[in-house]
Amino acid sequence: MSRRIERVNELLRQEISRLLTLQIKDPRLNGVITITRVSTSSDMRNAHVFLSAMGDEETRQNALAGIRSAATFIRRELRSRVSMRYIPFLSYDLDAAQQEANNILDIMDNIRHDESSRASADSSSADVSSAKDSNDSPAIYNDSGTDYTGIVSSPKRRN
Repeated sequence: MSRRIERVNELLRQEISRLLTLQIKDPRLNGVITITRVSTSSDMRNAHVFLSAMGDEETRQNALAGIRSAATFIRRELRSRVSMRYIPFLSYDLDAAQQEANNILDIMDNIRHDESSRASADSSSADVSSAKDSNDSPAIYNDSGTDYTGIVSSPKRRN
């Protein structure tokens, strides 16, 4: 992608974001809506605008419908704000990257939770079995199950 197209993409993203926050009063666009990226064609006649909206699927679809209904207004306002020969035709779509990232983070949290629960279950069963099996080593737990506060030698080296 050329440097010029990258600059146009960033300029369009910033101006569309400003229009959304300052001039568009559609109630469907009241939530947190972010223009994540703009992808302009090489001839700069068409641009694809990706947005993300906080909320459930219905909220995101309503935000997409609201911004699509304001598409002609946005393009008209961009004509006066951006000094380009042609203002690209804008098409809008939801950015799936944010949702995919949230799904990946949920999966990672589930894995971390499963591993920690397995590790705690394994360590608690290992502590109980090692305390019962090693009668000749110094006791780590007393009869009540609380930690021993005295000097304890390591299992590999005896004092």
